[in-house]
Amino acid sequence: MSSVIYPITNLKNVEQLSIARGEGVYVYDEAGNQYLEGLAGLWCSALGYGNQELISAITEQLKTLSYSHMFGGRTHQSAIDLADKLSEMVPVTDARIFFSNSGSEANDSHIKMLRYYNNVTGNPQKKKIIALDRGYHGVTLASAALTGLPVMHTHFDIPMAALGILRADCPHYYRCHNEAESESEFVRRIVNNLEQLILAEGADTIAAFIAEPVMGAGGVVIPAEGYFAAVQGLLKKHDILFWADEVICGFGRTGNDFGSTTMGIAPQLMSLAKQLSSAYIPISAAVIPGEMYEAMVEPSAEVGIFGHGYTYTGHPVASAAALKALEIYQRDNLYERAAATGVYMQSRLREFAEHPLVGEVRGAGLIGAVELVACKKSGAAFADGRVGAFAQRSCQDHGLLLRAVAGSSVAFCPPLIITESQIDEMVEKFSLALEATLDFARQENLLIQ
Repeated sequence: MSSVIYPITNLKNVEQLSIARGEGVYVYDEAGNQYLEGLAGLWCSALGYGNQELISAITEQLKTLSYSHMFGGRTHQSAIDLADKLSEMVPVTDARIFFSNSGSEANDSHIKMLRYYNNVTGNPQKKKIIALDRGYHGVTLASAALTGLPVMHTHFDIPMAALGILRADCPHYYRCHNEAESESEFVRRIVNNLEQLILAEGADTIAAFIAEPVMGAGGVVIPAEGYFAAVQGLLKKHDILFWADEVICGFGRTGNDFGSTTMGIAPQLMSLAKQLSSAYIPISAAVIPGEMYEAMVEPSAEVGIFGHGYTYTGHPVASAAALKALEIYQRDNLYERAAATGVYMQSRLREFAEHPLVGEVRGAGLIGAVELVACKKSGAAFADGRVGAFAQRSCQDHGLLLRAVAGSSVAFCPPLIITESQIDEMVEKFSLALEATLDFARQENLLIQ
């Protein structure tokens, strides 16, 4: 075993698969075995592996300017160009862009900028942030507090109360509705719960509400019909900003430029990462409206600096990679292509809806999930993650890399370049794994009759 401390891993079960190379939608282990990369790495490799245009853009930037920081007024053209490009693309008024290296850092930066903004505009009490149960927003100390997955909190003493993080209901109708409750009744109930939370805490103490347009690590949850429309009306009523975490959904994943477009969200804040550079170089962006930026300018001059930033903020090579990725997405109509292949993928996944182990099939564009359940009739979940873990491993054994999330939901999120024939291959491999998983659940007496 090596000296690596592995992320998001059972530390007693490390180094189970060593990837040696990738090409297109496939990766290969050290023994030469081929795997279809069904999760685009970690929801991020939109253009797959070995894209020569991206490699050339990165190589040329390395030759020209391999690194330059952005502290103290220093700048470079690739970061300026990328910020201007993103400002034109995002649905945020007069958008200003702060760069960092990961979605976690982008969300951390947002928390700090929200605090800065409210302090300098005379609202020092307006610091709390509402986040959803089962939402995923990162693992740094502050972004982990936003994340609504207990496994990300256990043993870490995450300071949720100190950071003013409030928790609202997960908008997953299938898993969270009451008996005999319709979808519209479910939405009314949880939105009412949200308003009661706002009233109890005091709207003047709440800065923002954060949500993923489609929840990723929490189970690829498509929020209930009408949920975001009702939430946006409520937030506007109480002067609370809508913060869209687009780290997974951004740049074509749901068949549109942003998940917000797909879900009818008009955010004031956005977090971007992952597909921003097709994961070829780490980069992320925190997007704020121009009026928020302008409010911070004079106070920063009084202090002497805006005291936030990273060594690699706006890294020239990462910026060049992102610029080229965005160029390819737009030139090759990747968003439209993802919408079309997404319809096909969703139709193929729905074929599993009648399987005795499947409770719900859900998704949007090229992201989806098949939720495995202990009882198909009642939807009862498995008591632990053993079935999900077995399904993930069985997929790997059949040459398909997927990920079990939220216990027993198997997530699909292939590169945007995937073809219909490769989707067929993915579905066929998953079908074999699903049958093996059903056998496992029966042998272990994990099914409820």
